Amino acid sequence: MSGFAPINPKPFLQDLTGKDVVVRLKWGKTEYRGLLISVDSYMNLQLENAVEYIDDENKGALGEVMIRCNNVLWVSEAQPETKMEN
Repeated sequence: MSGFAPINPKPFLQDLTGKDVVVRLKWGKTEYRGLLISVDSYMNLQLENAVEYIDDENKGALGEVMIRCNNVLWVSEAQPETKMEN
């Protein structure tokens, strides 16, 4: 087995609230990096200070964004090298 251990997504996302995250979308190679400020009961995500990346290229700051849950491929806490650029 690959070592992948599934986890319950709601507590995972609640624990990420208030932290810098990377959100990868299902479509293309688009990521949003920013501060996760809220998650609702449907697991829609609200980011603050969001920056859009396509193919790892910074496409610019977007500010506050809402990401609908069905567009999300994965979410992770941002590592120091992937944290948003100020």
